[in-house]
Amino acid sequence: MKQPLSIFLTLIIFFIGSMACKTDDNIIGRDEDAFITHNDPADSTSSRLRIKIGSQAFTATLLDNPTVTAFKAKLPLTVSMSELNGNEKLYNFPSNLPANASNPGNIRNGDLMLYGSNVLVLFYKSFPTQYSYTRLGRIDDTAGLDAAVGTGNVTVTFELESKK
Repeated sequence: MKQPLSIFLTLIIFFIGSMACKTDDNIIGRDEDAFITHNDPADSTSSRLRIKIGSQAFTATLLDNPTVTAFKAKLPLTVSMSELNGNEKLYNFPSNLPANASNPGNIRNGDLMLYGSNVLVLFYKSFPTQYSYTRLGRIDDTAGLDAAVGTGNVTVTFELESKK
């Protein structure tokens, strides 16, 4: 009777140990619209985010919450963001991030939020809303954001700024 129990415990320990292993591969995921890469060039404790849209670059300040921590673990990230409603661009992550949604009442130009648990949303126009979001951060200076994102889908790169 002790031998099957010891085999079972050995298998459990092996399974848990194998789940804890991490690879250092540069490409950690891919879907048809995005290449998700992790090169770790910046300090992951930084609260400053660089957002590149075409030839334009914007700086955003990130909040300190579990959603932002999970988001920063995916950076740097280059994605194709889809147009929605003439006021926002969105990207569907292939996996969920932790979320703590609430209704902000008003969306402001430059807000970066998570809708549900896997939809990254970059707002480029201000408007009142009845929907709930988890706040990630906000672009510091939104001058030129509307023109940079344009009217259709757009490729956007998110990366942490290095602390200096």
